[in-house]
Amino acid sequence: MRLTKSKIEQLLQARFDGGFLTLRDLPEPQTLKDLDKAAAKIAACVREKRKIALVGDYDVDGVVSTALMREFFEYIDYPVQIIIPNRFTDGYGLSEKIIDRIDADLVITVDNGISAQKAAQKCKERGMELIITDHHSVPETLPEAYAIVNPKQECCDFSFSEICGAQVAWYLIAHLKKVMGLKLDMKNLLDLLCIAVIADVMPLTHINRTFVKAGLQMLARSKRPCVLALKNAMGKEEFGSEDVGFYIAPRLNSAGRMEDAKEALEFLCAKQLDTATHYLERLESLNALRKDTEEHITAQAIKQVRSDAGVIVVSGEDWHEGVVGIVASRLSERFKKPAIVLGYNGEYYKGSGRSYGDTDLFSLIKSREDLLKGFGGHRAAAGLSLESSKLEAFTKAMAAQTYPDPSVESFCLGRLDFEHIDWELLEILQRFEPYGEKNPKPTFISEDIHVAEARRVGQMKEHVILTLQSGYYTFKGIYFKCEREIKKGDRITMEYSLEKNSFQNRINIQLQLKNIVS
Repeated sequence: MRLTKSKIEQLLQARFDGGFLTLRDLPEPQTLKDLDKAAAKIAACVREKRKIALVGDYDVDGVVSTALMREFFEYIDYPVQIIIPNRFTDGYGLSEKIIDRIDADLVITVDNGISAQKAAQKCKERGMELIITDHHSVPETLPEAYAIVNPKQECCDFSFSEICGAQVAWYLIAHLKKVMGLKLDMKNLLDLLCIAVIADVMPLTHINRTFVKAGLQMLARSKRPCVLALKNAMGKEEFGSEDVGFYIAPRLNSAGRMEDAKEALEFLCAKQLDTATHYLERLESLNALRKDTEEHITAQAIKQVRSDAGVIVVSGEDWHEGVVGIVASRLSERFKKPAIVLGYNGEYYKGSGRSYGDTDLFSLIKSREDLLKGFGGHRAAAGLSLESSKLEAFTKAMAAQTYPDPSVESFCLGRLDFEHIDWELLEILQRFEPYGEKNPKPTFISEDIHVAEARRVGQMKEHVILTLQSGYYTFKGIYFKCEREIKKGDRITMEYSLEKNSFQNRINIQLQLKNIVS
């Protein structure tokens, strides 16, 4: 399809048939099942000065959820016990082991708990009331709790179920504000909230687009020490969804993946810039270690992949538990099918899976839950564990899985001539930001483009800076992690996205190459 600016606008507008929502259009908090009940109980515990414990999770969504709740309790000057489980010593979410460490009358979970039947029973035995706030897929049997707030559960009237754990926590705080008669400005929490929405790969449609668009605007204005530290490190005053997805989120995740998510929490909650800078330096170091570990395991995992497997399952006895989820993503992208990566922790195999396209990985895993110790997650990603004796059977069962060819959302809108690339087109593209899951950043194809200049850059010369010409039109381009040779004088057909590039106080339109088609 040959594109014009008006056609591009039509194609992008079709992604939002109902138009764009604003913050005024957000669903009311009380439409979340049990939220009234949960907020009333928390408010009563605060009035009665009862002990409260908060249990989060070690990924970005869980850490941000915990940070938001911590900020709320600091706002009302009320002490709470805060626990983020350690991936290596505690395992995931609310467990019996975590309950043993809690001294409280009320336990609140954020971004976890929907499958914690045994832990819920132990809370009951110890006389502790339990409020679960979560967004993961709901099991057939729910934990026994005072209140369960999860948009995916039956009889929940919330209008959009695909929200992350931090959004559920934000809604809980919004309702607590009302119940307790507080003057807390909920917009001030959107800067952190949008990081969780993007990092947890929520679809950037409906209310999620609203949260992220407003949140990115708040990030630009935010005076939080953690945000100021990020601005200093990145040399930016404003952030886009790609900055969050490719820079901020991996660093926050690295703490929980490699050591302990508490460091990410302390970074987000830092009160002074020097404290935030210190924690960011630690996160940078952990992220570098994560990259090295991930690359090593990915190379080993690729050698195990069976090309005929419906769902890839690979495993290793010395594979680091903190990076198996990322390795699963790499395999899924490379082999175009769901992938599960398992590491041995000395007692049993434990790992993560990532889907491909619209395939429901959670359902595929659930079909063989008879072989598993435990599992949880959603369509796109899941965690699981199994005994060594069941590994071979599970691997064969997943390899034999069949499903319709996954539908992968196309980023490419069509063929675009250089004559249509100008600031008016950039303004059209910016109107439909932020881009991400279910609203992918559009790419274009241009044919017979002359390479007037090609220069390798980067520590390993892995990137290429280009000058690209078509007729009277010339643009600068960049191709990150370019594995093929591109030299001056080549004529290429390429797929690319458009971006605004600022360099030495000059703003230009830049083409970011995704693929050389021919």
